[in-house]
Amino acid sequence: MADQTTSARSSLVIPALSPLYAAGTTGAETLLRVLAGVLFAVHGFGKIINPFGAVGMVESLGFYPGVFWSPLLAATEFFGGILLAIGLLTRPAAVAATIVLLVTVYSHWVVKGEGLGGAERSILWSAITFYFAFRGGNAHSLDARIGKQF
Repeated sequence: MADQTTSARSSLVIPALSPLYAAGTTGAETLLRVLAGVLFAVHGFGKIINPFGAVGMVESLGFYPGVFWSPLLAATEFFGGILLAIGLLTRPAAVAATIVLLVTVYSHWVVKGEGLGGAERSILWSAITFYFAFRGGNAHSLDARIGKQF
């Protein structure tokens, strides 16, 4: 373990910054998870208020019946965002968010024909949620508090 730390420290242009990077990694990761979760929940808030409001949109993407998929989308965005933000059931929430976001990539890129320019935000967001699908919650999560991760 000491060899890895020494190796990582010696590869830095400014080795004195090594303690700063080590101390900030968990905080930066937590901030990214919380922001992603909060923003995902905020985005889903309008859908949770009107869970059948996206019926036409989900059906235009080929998801039938819309009366099933629209509330599921609303719940995934709103409640999944909250779970991601607080770090509870982090991996399942992040997997669900990633699936939703990959559908939006398809929607913008293929269905709407916007290409990369239209899908780039969804690609970035799906990469973030994909990371947490594998990483799970860190030390600053409810998963860590209860001592169990999915």
